Amino acid sequence: MKNRVFILFILYILSSCGTVPPPEPVLPIPSARQLAWHDLEYYAFVHFNMNTFSDMEWGFGDESPGLFNPTELDCRQWARVCKEAGMKGIILTAKHHDGFCLWPSAFTEHSVKNAPWKNGEGDVVKELAEACEEYGLKLGIYLSPWDRNHPDYGKPEYITYFRNQLKELLTNYGEVFEVWFDGANGGTGYYGGANEERRIDRETYYDWENTYKIVRELQPGACLFSDAGPDVRWVGNEEGWAMPTNWAPIRRNEFYPGSPNYAQLRSGHEDGTHWVPAEVDVSIRPGWYYHQYEDHKVKTLPELLDIYYNSIGRNASLLINFPVDTRGLIHENDVQQILALKKAIDADFEKDLAAGKKVEASKVRGNSKKYQAKNVTDNDPDSYWASDDSVLNATLTIDFEKPTTFNRFLVQEDIRLGQRIKEFTVEAYINNKWIQIDAQTTIGRKRILRLPETTASKVRFSVVDAKACPVITNIGIYNAPKVVVKPDISRSKNGLVNIEAFDKGLDIFYTIDGSEPGSNSIKYETPFSLETKATVKAIVVDSNESSKSAVSVAEFDISKIKWKVIGAYDKEENVSFIFDGDINTAWTTEKNVPVEYIIDLGEMVNLTGFKYLPDQQRWNPGIIFNYSLYVSNDGKNWNKAVTEEEFSNIRNSPVWQIKKFNPVKTRFIKFVALSPAEENGRIGIAEFDVITQ
Repeated sequence: MKNRVFILFILYILSSCGTVPPPEPVLPIPSARQLAWHDLEYYAFVHFNMNTFSDMEWGFGDESPGLFNPTELDCRQWARVCKEAGMKGIILTAKHHDGFCLWPSAFTEHSVKNAPWKNGEGDVVKELAEACEEYGLKLGIYLSPWDRNHPDYGKPEYITYFRNQLKELLTNYGEVFEVWFDGANGGTGYYGGANEERRIDRETYYDWENTYKIVRELQPGACLFSDAGPDVRWVGNEEGWAMPTNWAPIRRNEFYPGSPNYAQLRSGHEDGTHWVPAEVDVSIRPGWYYHQYEDHKVKTLPELLDIYYNSIGRNASLLINFPVDTRGLIHENDVQQILALKKAIDADFEKDLAAGKKVEASKVRGNSKKYQAKNVTDNDPDSYWASDDSVLNATLTIDFEKPTTFNRFLVQEDIRLGQRIKEFTVEAYINNKWIQIDAQTTIGRKRILRLPETTASKVRFSVVDAKACPVITNIGIYNAPKVVVKPDISRSKNGLVNIEAFDKGLDIFYTIDGSEPGSNSIKYETPFSLETKATVKAIVVDSNESSKSAVSVAEFDISKIKWKVIGAYDKEENVSFIFDGDINTAWTTEKNVPVEYIIDLGEMVNLTGFKYLPDQQRWNPGIIFNYSLYVSNDGKNWNKAVTEEEFSNIRNSPVWQIKKFNPVKTRFIKFVALSPAEENGRIGIAEFDVITQ
């Protein structure tokens, strides 16, 4: 009898567990194709086309196919680099706004079939598709709706042409995971020789619904990207970040490709009607296309880490662009940095400190094991913890059982049931007391918090507010190593030297006599005064990991504390930027050349040369090409120019220019800009310095 009662009890318990229903989805929810896209998370953009060879960002459409002639094109190199970087796919600019096609389209002569590359027999899209298949990567296609070459752009006939090309790309190159439609549409262009401006109604001209149907029919698994989706949305900037509050849903009908309300795309809508998650697109260089003058401007590891955490770590995917160079290769500088990012991310998430630890929940849905707390650390994406429908405020506590140091917190919702959480906190149990260490808003597919280094025996995750009961599929806790990279060294006009490390909690050691720094050198604490000539060398040291950075070197000449601009520009706003010690500021002008800058050094010096850094801004920079330099003891009587030359190749390489000459004693310098390097006519100075004996 007792055995029979026990068996009935067990059956009752099992039956009860089985009858606890899952939470109802919070609409909207992602489609199957969107879920597959979410899983990719990180993939590459490749901007390689006619602009690579015309040295432009947006071609006009009148470029000759004869310009397209890469000398070492190797799509396998692209795929290998992306694979090694941990990326899952590559999206190629098959046709950009200039209309040149990287495949031999049957509908235009403006393509690779009329290029000297491979005697017109080449097909970049085909070569990339084959390379992606070899390396296990997904293939994506960018096709610009705007075509500045085609004579029918702006007319109904162009839509037929555009759709014909879309069909070619979606039927001849295998499976495509994403189709990318740019929001730039209409403007000036060649248009078959018309050379005019053409504007279109961005909402209606392309008849997007029927264009999208082509993609659905030919590539049912492909996600469609544009400002408005319908599957994936632009994040509203090209700088590499999503907002901390980032809802995957948006009110989709309020947007269209090129719509002016794009700033809302940065955070989405809590009351969104459609699931249209954000994709963060950013180039590894300032430009989307390759320009030799940006070889020294590849994003640093600290910049790339910020991009990673501000995109993938904020419920978005990350699309990093490689501007393939004129050889047809991802430039070695770009390769070096993207692989450095891979190494750093691998190190950050090498060990999950929450794995295998005891997890307790304030409430479990129906007290069912199906929704138990430990599901968040079981590494199973199909399991999750949930509370009862009436419980919107709930907690999960991970017990390390001993003091444990960490600085990263990762949390994921099961987005198959929608995005639910509106606000949450993270607390640490330190010295028998709970201390809040972060408070944030949305989560979505993945949220990663970079926390201050914290040592605690427990961590508590609390849902403060939600649209419905929380559904958490994963929590990870990590102790990422410090980012030990070369420090930045700068000196202000007032002679104060500042040395900065990227990460906190690191030591900096330096020397001012040119010797190699080590842990026994001077320890940097605060900015220090240095008014004389000196070579400052510095390193960053992580004493906990026994690691140190490469050495940063800064050559400083005499201090600029006594310097001032005199003459015609002494009252000009921002003229002091030319020697403020900050390379990111500049004084520029569009005044007709020659333009004279007269600097009073405040004392007599033995001058043996000078250094010039042009304006570093990407758009419309001021750069001097031809120059002359004069000296004077009184600022009135000027001798013959001590040097009059050009800054060779400065447009392609706008880095520090160093010019030396025989020693001359002087107090006043007149630096004359004789001609600009850019067609915009602007000249400017980010920094000017002297070389003394």
